[in-house]
Amino acid sequence: MRLFFAGLICGSATLPAAPLTLPDYLTRAAAANPDLQAYAARYEAARERIPQAAALPDPTLQVTHFVESVQTRTGPQKNIVMLSQRLPWFGRRNGRTRGAEADAEAIQYAFQARQLLLARTVATAFFDYAYLGHAIELTTRNLALLESLEPQAEERVRTGADLTPLLRLKVEIGILGDRLATLRQQRPQLSARLAAWLALPPSDVLPWPEWEPPAMPTPPDAAALLAAMDATNPELLMLERKIGSARARAELTRLESRPDFTVGVTYIQIGDPVVNPTTPDAGRDPWSVTLAVNLPIWNGRTLATQREAGALQRSAESELTDRRNQLHADATIALAALQDAHRRIGLYAEDLLPLARQALENTRASYSNNRASLLELIDSERSQLDLDLQLWRAHTDAAQQLIALQTLANQPL
Repeated sequence: MRLFFAGLICGSATLPAAPLTLPDYLTRAAAANPDLQAYAARYEAARERIPQAAALPDPTLQVTHFVESVQTRTGPQKNIVMLSQRLPWFGRRNGRTRGAEADAEAIQYAFQARQLLLARTVATAFFDYAYLGHAIELTTRNLALLESLEPQAEERVRTGADLTPLLRLKVEIGILGDRLATLRQQRPQLSARLAAWLALPPSDVLPWPEWEPPAMPTPPDAAALLAAMDATNPELLMLERKIGSARARAELTRLESRPDFTVGVTYIQIGDPVVNPTTPDAGRDPWSVTLAVNLPIWNGRTLATQREAGALQRSAESELTDRRNQLHADATIALAALQDAHRRIGLYAEDLLPLARQALENTRASYSNNRASLLELIDSERSQLDLDLQLWRAHTDAAQQLIALQTLANQPL
């Protein structure tokens, strides 16, 4: 089975104090997240149930002391010692062991599914945090450019130009300033959420992530992705192990109508023969072997147990089918969103942004030569900022959807 967070499993992960890159974030989350530690402890507890299921019942030792000795032909009885061991019907111990092993494997896959869910959650927030940093940087730069135009616009008004462009400029500066303040307010919120997943103090604002959009990878083939997900997704594997556990328990219930055996040894201590000292075997301590069989005659309880096991197995099978359908839908949606993000990246980076930059340069030159109005320059600045933000948003969406597909198919990030 592929284990995603190798650092946590091996116990050798180095915790970065101030995570910057996505591997830093994932390493920190894998090693320090308390929810994952809880799942690891559950798996450890489940493994310890396997030897318990395979063990025989404890033997029974019974000692009887006669306060008043019973006189027998060979002498008075002093003490009786009985040692017995219960032996389940053939196959019961193996059935319990298989059920416990399937339960442990199911919890192990649940642990892995939790790892992948945490990885997806942390990575999604990481990319949102990185986008926020770039959005603040672009908005700050654009605001500074608009503010740099204000003295020149005021000078033109003083020389008799129309006041309306200056007012529009001030309104645009105010709107952009408000947008920048809103973006900055989002930083402590995202930082606190990430800090909680990384087990860091929420009061410390995390530094901006180090992330640059990579070259666009080829979107995975849908059929290959679904096949890989069916084979490796830990949620599906967990449900398959639950079905195996239910089958083992159903088989075990069929053995409930079989009896258990109890074998034992009895030793009787005889005192000195006073009454009949000449009797053969007088004073000798006898012992005996005992074989007992319980009688499972209450068929109502046994049949109810079998029906319960069958219902649990059908429930696990239906749950597997439903979860597989839902994961297929999630993968299809994520793949479509990834393809759309790639389309938007190509549109903005190759077509619209070069045109917007050229238009902005031309408008700035025309404005300097009084051939373009301030309103035209403001519109060009706004268009370039919006397209820059849209490009970064498309890169962020592509990275998030790729992470979603990788975690669904349990592939390395």
